Amino acid sequence: MSIYRHPGTVLTDHYFLVPLDHDHPDGDQIEVYAREVVATEKAGDAGLPWLLFLQGGPGAAAQRPLGRDAWLDRALDDYRVLLLDQRGTGRSSPASRQTLARLGAAKAQAGYLAHFRADSIVLDAELIRRNLTGGEPWSVLGQSFGGFCTVSYLSFAPHGLREAFITGGLPGLTATADEVYRLTYPKVAARTAAHYERYPDDVERVRELGGHLSRHDERLPDGAPLTVRALQSIGRMLGTSTGSHQLHYLLETAFTPDGELSDVFRYQLQALLSFAATPLYALLHEPCYAQGSATSWSAQRIRAEFGEFDAARALADDDPVLFTGEMIYPWMIGADPVLRPLREAADLLAGRDDWPPLYDPARLAANEVPVAAAVYYDDMYVPRELSLPTASAISGLRPWITSEYEHDALRVSSGKVLDRLIAMVRGAT
Repeated sequence: MSIYRHPGTVLTDHYFLVPLDHDHPDGDQIEVYAREVVATEKAGDAGLPWLLFLQGGPGAAAQRPLGRDAWLDRALDDYRVLLLDQRGTGRSSPASRQTLARLGAAKAQAGYLAHFRADSIVLDAELIRRNLTGGEPWSVLGQSFGGFCTVSYLSFAPHGLREAFITGGLPGLTATADEVYRLTYPKVAARTAAHYERYPDDVERVRELGGHLSRHDERLPDGAPLTVRALQSIGRMLGTSTGSHQLHYLLETAFTPDGELSDVFRYQLQALLSFAATPLYALLHEPCYAQGSATSWSAQRIRAEFGEFDAARALADDDPVLFTGEMIYPWMIGADPVLRPLREAADLLAGRDDWPPLYDPARLAANEVPVAAAVYYDDMYVPRELSLPTASAISGLRPWITSEYEHDALRVSSGKVLDRLIAMVRGAT
């Protein structure tokens, strides 16, 4: 166990062995890492309550703190925080092309990856809680996909929770991936229109880029093909508070004076398009919605219902090229060098039709854990049309519906969002 200090905080590394498959606790084990963060002046307070943070994703490691930055500044006033690297991410046992290659056939790889959804993450958390708290319940903060995990926690292990805070992460309890994408494609189209209204010159910039990419075999520095559909996919950044501005600045750098794609543009695009840091995001993004049926590459199928996203037609008709959002397409697996060896496993996951349930509506209707949730009215990733019925379906949940913030509000609001949710749970607002 390593203990070290940042300005205003004391940090401790924790490692836990957990079953790969919680239904077979004596089978294969994997390691899960978590970082404890406590305010320096409270480090010796053995009675300080724990707050588990469940990161967005799926497949993203917990934030790497720098002192009391962002929402941590507010949380550390009241809690000892545990930043969990959810299984397969960060310093936990990795799940990547290198490690999965040891399993051999794609069927074994897909079977292994099936254990990396919210239900398994919750059971990991329960083992960790009993280890750290001596059996006492703890608080949980779930951001985005971490909110999905929190609703699973409330469904299957509510005895482990004293209170729950959810930010931009109330899922549709029975919604399929198809339903999610039928709601999110129009939202991405609206965000693209708003971006072009804010930055009118970007309409022609993107059309120029689209035309160039349709005529030339361009590559990213890692060798991945840079295509029009790849360019469209960077629209997932439009759902954040500064994403539109960042996209505009990126597009400014696209061409050299001689009309070639610039190196700075290529490298910045690679950082946005590569799944090297988050392979599980691509492999499990659609399965994180699946309950009892196959997703069958839902985003690709549903996109066909929205002809306005056809870039070739837009270029031919002199229309604006629309960006896409938080959608994973099968071509992404084959295009990305870090995912390419897992193409067959990804197809098997997309075709799996026996996914177990992630939520228990009856248990949630009888919930007794205090819960407060921020629902962002214009959320591009987690549609309010699904979140609001879920807020009503969880007994005792207090929703805060706001258009003041975007999906990344927890990170950018300097603790204001978390402070409000804490006050709501405590009945102060």
